[in-house]
Amino acid sequence: MISKKLREAIKLSHLKSYEIAQIAGIHPSTLSKLVCGIELAKPDDRRVIAIGRVLGLSPNECFTTKGRHIADTAR
Repeated sequence: MISKKLREAIKLSHLKSYEIAQIAGIHPSTLSKLVCGIELAKPDDRRVIAIGRVLGLSPNECFTTKGRHIADTAR
């Protein structure tokens, strides 16, 4: 699943969501489906990682596992 941090970064970005999608190389409807949970992303989903890069997030900041941030599971 994508993280709350990524969802917030999309909302707070100066870029419009369709611009984020274009820069990330995905269709705007795909971005919407990922954010809304219609399309689920695995922890290594390249589309989500590309979105994160556009927003200045590391891959670990883009995903959660069972309600926890992936980086937190290593502790």
